[in-house]
Amino acid sequence: MKSPSAAELKKLLGDDAPRAWWRRPLVWILAALVVAPAAGLYFWRLGAADDAAPSYVSEPVRRGNLVLNVTANGTLQPTRAVNIGSELSGTVRRVLVDVNDRVKKGQVLVELDTANLSDQVLRSRAALAAAHAQLAQSSATLKEAGANLARFEEVARLSGGKVPSAAELDAARASVDRAAASERSDRAKVADARAALSTEETNLSKASIRSPIDGVVLTRSVDPGNAVAASLQAVTLFSIAEDLKKLRLDVSVDEADVGTVQVGQNAFFTVSAYPSRKYPAKVTRVAYGSTKTDNVITYTTYLEVDNGDLSLRPGMTAVATITSTERVAVLLVPNTALRFSPAPPASAAPASSGFASRLFFRMVRTAPSKVAGVADAPGLRQLWLLKDGEAVPAAVRTGISDGRMTEVSGDELEEGAAVITDQRSAPR
Repeated sequence: MKSPSAAELKKLLGDDAPRAWWRRPLVWILAALVVAPAAGLYFWRLGAADDAAPSYVSEPVRRGNLVLNVTANGTLQPTRAVNIGSELSGTVRRVLVDVNDRVKKGQVLVELDTANLSDQVLRSRAALAAAHAQLAQSSATLKEAGANLARFEEVARLSGGKVPSAAELDAARASVDRAAASERSDRAKVADARAALSTEETNLSKASIRSPIDGVVLTRSVDPGNAVAASLQAVTLFSIAEDLKKLRLDVSVDEADVGTVQVGQNAFFTVSAYPSRKYPAKVTRVAYGSTKTDNVITYTTYLEVDNGDLSLRPGMTAVATITSTERVAVLLVPNTALRFSPAPPASAAPASSGFASRLFFRMVRTAPSKVAGVADAPGLRQLWLLKDGEAVPAAVRTGISDGRMTEVSGDELEEGAAVITDQRSAPR
């Protein structure tokens, strides 16, 4: 049997017939060239539309504590410090205490040379004795003059006034008066001599300088053999602190912060010697008088410090932080939420009868409006809440702020609500 030829096979299979249009590769290539750019343009416009929608950054409203602090620098001081000086001039004979020594009230600290003072006491005692002797002589003279006058008066009585003469009686009476005056003068001299003796004895006692309080010697500026010259002002020899277990911190509060600082407020401070340790303190006084330094007005504020372990020393420089205002369990929002305002909306795309315009047209949502009356109400601020992807305005009343968080309250605000703090992409 004869095999069919190739032409016969194609005719039998129908391969020699012309192909249908949808089976032609050129048709599909042309279709791909048309559809691919259109699809790309479609998805690009969808992405652009999504990008054009506002994307908000939000934070939840939380409940917490808000504390406002006032920071000030100052110096530690003893609650009571006494400068010990000398009212007398002289040479130091002995110094009986040194720095850091504990002293008791009445304890002798320094002794001056008392040779001159002792001599002055002896002279004053001699002067007092002489005054007493002079007073005794004046008293005897007065007694004698009085006796003479009594005799003259008795003779006159017995003689009927004939003797003695009136002149003799007047002279006798004058002698009594002079004797009485002399006695009074001598009594005054005795009092003066006694006062002078008391002064010299007091000066002699002051040659032994004693401590007026119980305390600790902070400074000493005298040594044996030093000459002490007390003129218009007493020379300071020692400085004594009454009790180093209780100190006082004197800080300078700026005039912008002094209005929030009150007596009884708590505080803490640090010193360079122990930078990681915080010492508690309490405000005891806020001065009304101001201090001006380099055109900066400050007010001295006193803080009570417990120094039971004696780790702090007078004169240390400290940085104090005073808790001036504190709010507990209040609603807090970031300060950026109060400054945020949505960007203005982009205008809607213009209407067109073209296929691309009908395919890619997207309506842009209008921006939310402001809360009516917020600008007119004192103490009210506006922030924006994120609800279902939309920015919704809300009026709130603000309280204190620490520069990062602010206390807020309002009927539309509750814990956990999302407040908008930023907008990542503005509407197109």
